[in-house]
Amino acid sequence: MSKDLEKIAKERGIKYFLISFTDLFGTQRSKLVPAEAINAMAKTGAGFAGFATWLDMSPADSDMFVIPDPDSLIQLPWKKDVGWFAGNPWMDGKEVEHAPRNILRKQIAAAAEQGLQMKSGVECEFFLISPNGDCISDPGDLQSKPCYDQTALMRRYDVISEICDSMLELGWKPYQNDHEDANGQFEMNWEYDEALKTADRHSFFKYMTKSIAEKHGLRATFMPKPFPNLTGNGCHVHVSLWEGNKNVFEDPKGELGVSKLGYHFLAGILANAEALTAITNPTVNSYKRINGTVTLSGATWSPNTITYTGNNRTHMVRIPEEGRFEFRLADGAANPYLLQAGVLAAGLDGIAHSRDPGKRLDINMYTHGHLVEGAKKLPLNLLDALRALEASPLYEKAFGTEFVNAYVKLRTDNWHEFMRHLSKWEVETTLDC
Repeated sequence: MSKDLEKIAKERGIKYFLISFTDLFGTQRSKLVPAEAINAMAKTGAGFAGFATWLDMSPADSDMFVIPDPDSLIQLPWKKDVGWFAGNPWMDGKEVEHAPRNILRKQIAAAAEQGLQMKSGVECEFFLISPNGDCISDPGDLQSKPCYDQTALMRRYDVISEICDSMLELGWKPYQNDHEDANGQFEMNWEYDEALKTADRHSFFKYMTKSIAEKHGLRATFMPKPFPNLTGNGCHVHVSLWEGNKNVFEDPKGELGVSKLGYHFLAGILANAEALTAITNPTVNSYKRINGTVTLSGATWSPNTITYTGNNRTHMVRIPEEGRFEFRLADGAANPYLLQAGVLAAGLDGIAHSRDPGKRLDINMYTHGHLVEGAKKLPLNLLDALRALEASPLYEKAFGTEFVNAYVKLRTDNWHEFMRHLSKWEVETTLDC
């Protein structure tokens, strides 16, 4: 039985609902719907012109209707008369194949056919900066190694505590907040859950963090590398696979407590990493984090090579404890839905082909990575990553040709736009060549 959303609105004091979807570039698009109209919208969907967003459509296309998922309802803690829904885009009576939330739902269904469910948690890093974006917001945050700096953290207590209080109120079970490795940078952690719920919360978290920062006269950015001399914004993903109530990645007899199936899944991530990078690191700026030089703190904390390890943060994938692994490649620009879908599709491919990740490396990749023979480097730029995605048989099959063509087309346009820009560095270094 469908939920009576108008009744729920009256019970909770909600006057308006945001019916939201996330486009290919990770931008949230919404219609603000009065509570009196929400039951009708739940059936027919809120209407959008898809071409007006970052979806591969034209002005001649039919209306796109976004059907709200009633299970995704979040009442805004800082504006309680508004509710938020994640929605699924439809057009001409069928789901839009290249819409990110639909892509993830398709991968979840593929896993479910095998009796499997991916659970994940994300570590979202962000900077609190000035409203115009030209500097960090705290002029006293100057340490060369500011990670976990108590004083700098507490100077932003009002913002961080309000975000954490909101997560507590929403039942997300947040468990720690810290000042991160860069000046002005923070990270907040909440409990892992099944992949779609994590993606919805990730998407909402970015909106919530930006909104609360604005309340305090600040600006929050998840940009991968907003400052060239500081560590960039990562979005690490902690992954496990479940069969009912059993974590099938966990095996006390396995190496580092990980099962054979878990290593197959991990091997799928490694085997498809070049194409996956186009999804997990989707902007021109992303590659200034992956391929960045040593930062003020002494390390980029970002992988640049396709390797895995135990509890060692210099690799693309690490296994910090039994039963799960941490995928460290993704950055703050990653689309919350495509991020989960990309990881799940690669992992299922690893299981399907019984892929072998090879021997793990326990060396410091930042200092001794050049000594590793045969380890593949991650793409140097967005164009290389997009070419890998376009050539990937996995993602064409898992996500569909429509998605790959749309995503590559729109992101390649991004690349061309970047190439039309003349930087100050180019002028300074080549004007007199």
